[in-house]
Amino acid sequence: MQARYAPVTQSPNPGPSLTGRDPNIDVADRRDDVSGMTTARRPDQATLLAFLGVAVLGGLNTIAVKVVVAELAPLWSAATRFLAAGALLVGVVILTGRSFPVGRSLAGAVLYGALAFSGSYALLYASLRDTPAGTVAVFLALVPLETFGLAIALGQERFRVRGLVGASIAVAGVAAVMSDQLQAAVPLESMLLVLGGTLFIAGGGVILKSIPRADPYATNAVAMLTGGTLLLGVSALSGEPWSGPSEPATWLVLGYLVVLGSIGLFGLYLFAIRRWTASGVSYATLLMPLVAVPAAAALVGESVTPVFVLGAGIALVGTYVGAFTAGRVAPSTLTSVPDCLPIDDCREMEPAGIR
Repeated sequence: MQARYAPVTQSPNPGPSLTGRDPNIDVADRRDDVSGMTTARRPDQATLLAFLGVAVLGGLNTIAVKVVVAELAPLWSAATRFLAAGALLVGVVILTGRSFPVGRSLAGAVLYGALAFSGSYALLYASLRDTPAGTVAVFLALVPLETFGLAIALGQERFRVRGLVGASIAVAGVAAVMSDQLQAAVPLESMLLVLGGTLFIAGGGVILKSIPRADPYATNAVAMLTGGTLLLGVSALSGEPWSGPSEPATWLVLGYLVVLGSIGLFGLYLFAIRRWTASGVSYATLLMPLVAVPAAAALVGESVTPVFVLGAGIALVGTYVGAFTAGRVAPSTLTSVPDCLPIDDCREMEPAGIR
């Protein structure tokens, strides 16, 4: 039986929205200006806990991937993660009576999966064999700013001087981080792989702006399965060994990445957006390095120097200035969070009766 959806109203953005607004929240109670994009009501405790959960899980994911690629081939382990997570999300979609994307929505989900899951994580997983997890987390925090830049280049966002200022600040911070890491013998090519991976995630976010909206769980399931399948194919062509973990710790961490690091992160992300705003939740992106850097130092013994901390701080400030205070920026530009579908400042579409 076809799922019935609650009525939705259009997003204020010029392009189609992926999700619909919650009809129980008055539009007048919301502000669309990103410099203060909040609702009149403050987020409750459950929403704040979900928000912090997004920041914590997102920050820990880079450390978990680093542990996994220390034993398993990068492309193979990434494919295993997203195929398993995508299959579980398909189960969620079926059990909750949601609809899978069709037509242009399906094509967009497939293209998003090819970019944001296959292209990005092929580079990120390979880079994490040599690049510290904390460094990768700092670079991943640049994704909203990169998405904003790509959206401007494609005419989806208006150019703003503050965006250019923020980008310049962020570049200075990244240069300081890369200089510090080069002195620590981190290969330059590995850090360039990270930056390439972040651009793929940003590109996926831009792609989604031009496709009709569809259920976010179903769209993310299709994207994960697409990305996992492509990663598996490239892994086979490159001759990577396909073997399971031999260490119990690797099994545990891989399970974490599938259940909590992928599905749990996405679920908390949607829960928080549904009860707050996409722009509010998007600030978790800036908190992820604050989780990853000290956690990586404590869990896997990564060193943290004053220059690294200064450079990372400058990069985060640049991202905040360029992407979060640049005026009326489409919320989906800001919510290009790794592992999560970019979603406009509106509530996810849910089958009637599940609310």
